[in-house]
Amino acid sequence: MNQDLSILHLVLNASIVVQAVMLLLVLVSVSSWAAIFRKLFAIRRIKGLNETFEREFWSGTSLNDLFAAAAKNARESGAMERIFASGMREYQKLRERRITDAATLMDGARRAMRASFQREMDEVESNLSFLASVGSVSPYVGLFGTIWGIMHAFTGLANLQQVTLATVAPGIAEALVATAIGLFAAIPAVVAYNRFARDIDRISIRLETFIEEFSNILQRNLGAPSASGR
Repeated sequence: MNQDLSILHLVLNASIVVQAVMLLLVLVSVSSWAAIFRKLFAIRRIKGLNETFEREFWSGTSLNDLFAAAAKNARESGAMERIFASGMREYQKLRERRITDAATLMDGARRAMRASFQREMDEVESNLSFLASVGSVSPYVGLFGTIWGIMHAFTGLANLQQVTLATVAPGIAEALVATAIGLFAAIPAVVAYNRFARDIDRISIRLETFIEEFSNILQRNLGAPSASGR
């Protein structure tokens, strides 16, 4: 009995539909774990790059030097550095066009940084919708497999003269395996989604705070001949 009710035996002897559901859930689970690890490493990298640039930004380095470094290392820069570069670029372009109106300068710089901010957040939030879908749909897919397996088990019992627990248990057990696999796929996805959503909210707040702080610095530099001071 123990050997007949092993997980491998139940999976191999399940109906075609239930096996298809199990295979789908296993593939979804593998894809979910891959997305989780990619997002985990990506968020750690974003946090590290943002912290490095923020320390350099407040270390007293001139804005022109920071902008030159950001333009040189554009491919390896972090989200905060790219937002800074977009605002600084627009600010300098407007000043080169002899625009002296403070409202126009600040509006242009802020719009450039907000656009860059939206691009960065779209990139950071990628794959989150996939994890949310896995977490919400997988249990129902597993439940579908369970219901189908139970229906198949009871249909097979219709022709039996005597029904015992030994004849019912294998069919019910193999059907319940689908629900277990669905939960196995859903639970890590839900936990990871909540964790990443919280981390992304913190990144968003930090970037928005930087935009406001950098805007204040640009506002103070409007009277200077160049944006090299603080």
